[in-house]
Amino acid sequence: MANLSLRIPDDLLARFYLWTADKGGRASALRRLIGEAASGASPASTRLPARPVKLTVRLAEEDISALKAEAGAMSLTPNGWAAALIRYRLHQKPTFRREEDVALIAIQAEYRRIGVNVNQIARALNTAVLEGRSLDLEIAFLEDLRTELRAHLSTLRAAFEGARAYWDTAW
Repeated sequence: MANLSLRIPDDLLARFYLWTADKGGRASALRRLIGEAASGASPASTRLPARPVKLTVRLAEEDISALKAEAGAMSLTPNGWAAALIRYRLHQKPTFRREEDVALIAIQAEYRRIGVNVNQIARALNTAVLEGRSLDLEIAFLEDLRTELRAHLSTLRAAFEGARAYWDTAW
């Protein structure tokens, strides 16, 4: 059986208690209200979403202190840090620090910008009759884009390698 918890203002709760006094109490009244509200929903659509499974780990005081320090350095809660470690070990998907996430978003934006430029060049090469010097300029521009793209790829690779190195542990 599921448990429902919510926060409401004190005065609203006091008025609700008064209202439920002749209806069998608050739990009974709430069950009735929820039942009436959900009566029109079909059973197939009333399935609760799957909840994450809770895992409890007991640690020594020195271990929990170290865990809190590591989690704090990553801007994660201790539970979030432990989940990220487990997720990495199971799926090889690293969790990044907030500033690394921001950097990866910036790199993605740069790739989009470069992609737009490459598309413009491709269109120009396909539609224009390029002879001599203009073609040389377009090829030089493509070489500049290739250099810039390689630099961004290098930065991206370093970020992933850094995250993997952080989460890799010797077992």
